[in-house]
Amino acid sequence: MAEHTPRTAIYAALIGNVLIAVTKGVAASITGSSAMLSEAVHSAVDTGNALLLLYGLKRAAKPPDQRHPYGYGRELYFWCFVVALLVFALGAGISIFEGVNHIRHPEPITRPLVNYVVLGLAFLFEGTSWWFGWKAFSASRRRGGGLWASITDSKDPTNFMVLFEDSAALIGIVIAAVGTFLAVKLGDPRIDGAASILIGCVLAVVAVVLGRESKELLIGERASPELSAAIRETAVEEPCVIEVGDIITSQLAPNQVIATLGVVIEETLRVPEVEQLIVRIEKEIQERHPQLFRVFVRPQSRERKPDPNADAA
Repeated sequence: MAEHTPRTAIYAALIGNVLIAVTKGVAASITGSSAMLSEAVHSAVDTGNALLLLYGLKRAAKPPDQRHPYGYGRELYFWCFVVALLVFALGAGISIFEGVNHIRHPEPITRPLVNYVVLGLAFLFEGTSWWFGWKAFSASRRRGGGLWASITDSKDPTNFMVLFEDSAALIGIVIAAVGTFLAVKLGDPRIDGAASILIGCVLAVVAVVLGRESKELLIGERASPELSAAIRETAVEEPCVIEVGDIITSQLAPNQVIATLGVVIEETLRVPEVEQLIVRIEKEIQERHPQLFRVFVRPQSRERKPDPNADAA
């Protein structure tokens, strides 16, 4: 069975959105539906977003160099934040603008059957893309964790970005279909414009959530508390380590973490022995946890007060 990864989900979303955007655009030009036009814009924006996410993944995979000694991992978070801005500015903004314009200057929907056929096909395509996104997200979820907790704890925004965008698309398709039906049934084309505004509001909410989660990672979010606890357990296994003090972690990329920890060691050790101990601890921690890009161990006194910015064990 093929592995469901974020990259697979992005490719599935890209292919689906290209087909859907063209189909919706043609349907909007034929029927004059504002909600359908909003859906076409939404799919076009999602197509561009998928390309930006793929570009971000490629850039984040670049190895460290002299200019960026810790690598380019956070560039993925930057492009995810850009995607959130595009969903808000283009997807939500244009949908609300079109909706307001259609309410002010209503035009009846012609050939509504075209809308229904296109929306049905779009729902099928988006549903397939959503399934890939859900599988990729489920594979990365912490066992036993809730949906929202899994999103806020995730260090890879691509895991839930595709899922959120496709979920918003499915909701938008339903809104567009209901808006078309009511506008034709009641003979009031302004309902179609209201549906377009509602689609824009859904996109705005999704954009705010995506932007918030991307921002937290971009400015430097800590790694999972479970990783900090595992680092502590590894360090205290050394016989010469009396206790482990502060542990400070920072997420550089989905699979890259930098960690600094303070250890209280026996005072009888000489300087060469302390150096060997530190090298041994750092090596053992990195071997057990390959996602640790850099580990820094520093000796500290037992009387030192805990760092309030350190990760909780």
